[in-house]
Amino acid sequence: MGALATGAALIVLATVGCMSTTPTPERVAHPGSARETTQGTVIGSRSESGGIDWLGIPFAQPPVGALRWKAPRPPVSRSEPLEALDFGSECIQFAAGRGSEAEAGSVVGSEDCLYLNVFAPATAKPGSEPGLPVMVWIHGGGNSVGSAHVYDGSRLAAQENVIVVTLHYRLGVLGWFSHPALRTPGTSPSDGSGNYAVLDMIRALEWVRAEIAGFGGDPRRITIFGESAGGTNVFSLLLSPPARGLFDRAISQSGSLSSVSRAKAEGIREDVEGAHVNSSGEVLLELLVADGSADDRASARAKRAALTPAEVGDYLRGKTPDEVMAIFDGESFGGMFWIPQVIRDGAVIPLGEPLDVIRAGDFARVPMILGTNRDEVKLFAMMGSEHVTRFFGIPVWLNDERAYALETDYPSQMWKVRGADDPARAVASKAPGSVFVYRFDWDEERKLFFADLSTLVGAGHAVEIPFVFGNLDLGGLGEYVFDSERRPAADALSDAMMGYWGEFARTGNPGRATGGDLPRWLPWDASSADGVRMLILDTPADGGLRMSSESLTREGVLAQIAEDPRFEDLAERCSVYRSLAERGDALSPAEYKTVLGGACAAYPLAESGRD
Repeated sequence: MGALATGAALIVLATVGCMSTTPTPERVAHPGSARETTQGTVIGSRSESGGIDWLGIPFAQPPVGALRWKAPRPPVSRSEPLEALDFGSECIQFAAGRGSEAEAGSVVGSEDCLYLNVFAPATAKPGSEPGLPVMVWIHGGGNSVGSAHVYDGSRLAAQENVIVVTLHYRLGVLGWFSHPALRTPGTSPSDGSGNYAVLDMIRALEWVRAEIAGFGGDPRRITIFGESAGGTNVFSLLLSPPARGLFDRAISQSGSLSSVSRAKAEGIREDVEGAHVNSSGEVLLELLVADGSADDRASARAKRAALTPAEVGDYLRGKTPDEVMAIFDGESFGGMFWIPQVIRDGAVIPLGEPLDVIRAGDFARVPMILGTNRDEVKLFAMMGSEHVTRFFGIPVWLNDERAYALETDYPSQMWKVRGADDPARAVASKAPGSVFVYRFDWDEERKLFFADLSTLVGAGHAVEIPFVFGNLDLGGLGEYVFDSERRPAADALSDAMMGYWGEFARTGNPGRATGGDLPRWLPWDASSADGVRMLILDTPADGGLRMSSESLTREGVLAQIAEDPRFEDLAERCSVYRSLAERGDALSPAEYKTVLGGACAAYPLAESGRD
């Protein structure tokens, strides 16, 4: 059972970015690694790949005290050199057994967490012209958990001759929190935005643009890339006016083009239809009850009404991180909890629906790669599906492979619609030839006892990350995921993906990848119905690397559900529609009531924790 538990845990941990569970080796200052920044000298350490790493460089002042829920400020200067040998603290979040000794559900991290890390190959020379391409990684984790600690960028940097930067940004309620009390007279649009995590990323990119030449990087070739919530944040930066000019290419891996209105992000449910269950108004009421300032919800509303905006702001900033986090469920999947995020404030994030904004042409006109994994939702489904048999919470086998496939196929397809195809169509209509789309299909995980990971997880969410970073060893635990006989093919796919990503960072076009000997990755062709749409990433055993004209639409996916002969009854069919309505916004509650001529109304929706 130990190997099975380890394998399942590795797959689950991937969703919050844990690619390695081994301790970080002790680092020592390396002679010749001193680099000058505006804030002072930083000293790094030698990486195993022969390059230099600088860890834990502050890119902003700590957002604590009066700076909580404000835009990040530039870091202060230092008089002494900084030995950048250790990662800065992860941001405030719930622990979830990600290699930490902290009890699951407890609060870990620090508000003082705005640090970044630089991984440079041995070829990087300070001030060289031209410098090396720069790739800035934004980690995932539902925007409520995650850390840059677990992403070792040194191999990608060495193999592709690029500089990799990883960063932290404020998470959860400390990263996205829009409340009228934080917009008192004289408050700047950024300070009152509510999108503090997005502003953290913008501040990090400002630092990179200004300082990376001193590490051997080219400030004119900066690529942002991220996965899951990190991919969603890439979309946010593409839409954000303050981020314009700070990056030159963008890659969204399994992201989603989504946002929420300020009314839903702030409103109280009795007053605003569709208000988020964790809106700032709801959070304030919960805090007033939790600390005894009010006896119940009604008295909390009265108490709130009696406070001035300044008093509310002082009250919120006076709470400790533990007190703020206590009102959320810290023991849900991976420690993630849902808060309104990517808030349409009109300053940092445009007011319109994001897809409409792109269709109107109001986005950063940079080359971009958009993609998803074929079986995105299997990673989540295997931990909760009734079609999976689990012992002590560990999935061991499928008890109904047909039903499991139906349960996961369509939500995964809808993820592709929202994360790749819809935005690609919109971008291609305004900037033809600039958007490249992929689908990651690799599903050759090994079998552990009774658990066939290739079916349970397949090309699931986050599985592509080790391929992009060249880390299939998974810190020495890769044997639990990768079959030794098929490992060479997986290594070749990893090399190909690093080659495509690296070539894109260099030129803005993935082409034939770094070596120039792979299939040419063509941009999304909107000129005809049978034009190429995406590159499929897979090993030769399953068709290999190849272009495809396949694309999906929301309407087409919904119609497929209605027609799929694999469903045995109405309840099964409606359960898939219901999952789309309850776990995202691919199908609204009102639309759900009308599907199949209203037949699914017999299976009502549960209240969702999301907007």
